[in-house]
Amino acid sequence: MRLPEGLARFNRHVTNPVQRLWAGRLPGFAIIEHTGRRSGRTYRTPVNAFPVEGGFALLLTYGPDRDWLKNLRAAGYGRIEHRGHIVPVSAGEPVPAASADFLPKLPATIARRLRIEYALLLTSR
Repeated sequence: MRLPEGLARFNRHVTNPVQRLWAGRLPGFAIIEHTGRRSGRTYRTPVNAFPVEGGFALLLTYGPDRDWLKNLRAAGYGRIEHRGHIVPVSAGEPVPAASADFLPKLPATIARRLRIEYALLLTSR
């Protein structure tokens, strides 16, 4: 199940600007820094991120068709700010959350309960 597109638009314009003030410093949150594939502009998108060996696990609550993910994949890399540290990362292919063996127990449980379809592994570079 994906969250509604209307909620994604609301978050992009209302919630995300507020979350960018603190998301890079709190546990369970992070900020993805990526470059627009058409504009060349730098964007900072708050996400829920869980550190795992070699990178970060993300649940794609709005599905895999997100601009920030398209930008990361087009560029081949980006950066994630997590707990005050900035780490260069690259994005793999989104995978079904049910078979994402890289997910820690808590996000795997969240994915099951909320019926989130996809997960993503960001690999530290």
